[in-house]
Amino acid sequence: MTAHINAEIGDFAETVLMPGDPLRAKFIADTYLQDVREVTNVRNMLGFTGTYKGMPLSVMGHGMGMPSISIYAHELIHEYGVKNLMRIGSCGAVCEELKLLDLVVATGASCSSSINRERFSGYDFAAVPDFALLKACADTAEKLKLSPAFGNILSDDLFYGSSPALLPAMQKMNILAVEMEAAALFAIAAEARVQALCMLTVSDHLITSEQATSEQRQTSFNQMMELALETAFEVSK
Repeated sequence: MTAHINAEIGDFAETVLMPGDPLRAKFIADTYLQDVREVTNVRNMLGFTGTYKGMPLSVMGHGMGMPSISIYAHELIHEYGVKNLMRIGSCGAVCEELKLLDLVVATGASCSSSINRERFSGYDFAAVPDFALLKACADTAEKLKLSPAFGNILSDDLFYGSSPALLPAMQKMNILAVEMEAAALFAIAAEARVQALCMLTVSDHLITSEQATSEQRQTSFNQMMELALETAFEVSK
């Protein structure tokens, strides 16, 4: 056990899907996995392990922001032997071509925080996902006839009150969308020599100010979950 996870060694599968919301983790486990059991609940950050098509698979919430996901990812990797971490969450679209409920898969995560400079001796670290996971995701999307947008995203510390200069800067540099965790996850995975991926659903649009309804989010979430689950299954073969 750790200060933040009260699972026993061996309770987590080698692959963990990580939504921000712990209740979303419970929904995923109850809806998509078989033989599910709760393995951790410290601070109500719920984690579950079950099987998907016979493959052991875990799902655990990571909270909001880079410090939160950094704690859970570090402990999952170094204390529980997790090898594949896949963030599944929502994002705000920046690219005008993106529509509400579109899927986005990060091929890189720019960052407004200094968190990765702390890891990289003050230099800028190129935070990218694992290529094997990324390729498996692209191949799986094609099989499922899904068309996610692949490209660079921004992991931002601020949900409210970002600089007015940020949006035009993101548009200038062809940032697809903004979220709050992927850059830290990619850096932690790189340092530990494990695999990480981030796939997102567009829940709002920073240019048009559109927002998805709860019903719309649920429908699109199912598409993202299908892609995540099948990607995890493909990697396990």
